[in-house]
Amino acid sequence: MLVLTRKLHQSIVIGDQIEVVVLEVRGEQVRLGIKAPKDVTVHRKEIYEQIQEENKSASNVRPEDIPGT
Repeated sequence: MLVLTRKLHQSIVIGDQIEVVVLEVRGEQVRLGIKAPKDVTVHRKEIYEQIQEENKSASNVRPEDIPGT
């Protein structure tokens, strides 16, 4: 894991198209701004994991399990 130190309003760049900016630091919370192309999805990790789990569950559904098919 790469660990970087940034101050308020400083940023990091990921690849050529993604920029992460430190917008605010309040106690133990840090607000980040993410500039990325519209075709790049950005999720909090817990939401991303939930989406992955739902996709995995949906892939286990058989056609006969769906009403009306």
